[in-house]
Amino acid sequence: MAALMTSTTDPLRVAIVGTGNIGTDLLLKVIDSPALRCEMFTGRRAGSPGIALADSHGVPTSVEGIDAIVDIADRIDIVFDATSARDAARHWSIIEPLGPSFIDLTPANLGKFCVPALNLDECLNERYLGMVTCGGQAAVPMAVCVAEATDGLGYVEIVSASSSASVGPASRANLDEYVVTTQKATHQFCDVDRTKTVLIINPAEPGIVMRNSITALASERVDMDALRAAVELMEKQIQTYVPGYRVVVPPVRDSNRIMITVEVEGRGDWLPRAAGNLDIITCAAVAAAEARSGRSV
Repeated sequence: MAALMTSTTDPLRVAIVGTGNIGTDLLLKVIDSPALRCEMFTGRRAGSPGIALADSHGVPTSVEGIDAIVDIADRIDIVFDATSARDAARHWSIIEPLGPSFIDLTPANLGKFCVPALNLDECLNERYLGMVTCGGQAAVPMAVCVAEATDGLGYVEIVSASSSASVGPASRANLDEYVVTTQKATHQFCDVDRTKTVLIINPAEPGIVMRNSITALASERVDMDALRAAVELMEKQIQTYVPGYRVVVPPVRDSNRIMITVEVEGRGDWLPRAAGNLDIITCAAVAAAEARSGRSV
């Protein structure tokens, strides 16, 4: 198994499989990170705009998909998978015996869930990290804040709305997996049995900024002062790696119902700034990789 690099001078060597919206946005963030160096950007579509972009930056590219990474696995530390849930499971079965670690940006519901604001330290030595979903990264930390301010949660509902232009074909094909994986992460991090996930793909033009509404049914005892303080702190923690993350409706209580709303505005690296659903998961994946380099930035 390949050892993780801990040098403070040499960047981690990474490969990205998947050249769609998420993979291309991730590529630009990897290029911008002094802690990471992209050794391969690979997919299956020769005419992919992402391939052309990688070529323009001097990043090695391929249209051989995961096979291109197999050929160089002995000099790769981390493989990022930005394909589909089904393909990610197959890709891991190929990569696992070869050594590199695996950071999965698909809703494959495999590996250890990683939400950097919640459990980054626990993830540093795991070979397979699942980055949950964009809605999970945005909303689950706020649901955790509610859980910690009460005697228990009876129900958590997450409704995420994203611009249609920012949701590519692979993401659309994985809507069922998105729901299942987000609900599983909500259950795991919040210790709640009843959860619901709703994803809205909004065709409005210009595109809407990603918005996430969290509704929780809590016990009678809710420490609202502690909850507001926790939400403010969590917002600042997430902003260290997702600058466009913001709470737009702080915690509101109606009887035993607690509501919070957050927005995520992207950096505009690949798609317009409204596409915060890309940034929330690509930034989280980069934060997880940078932490393994020994010098998060």
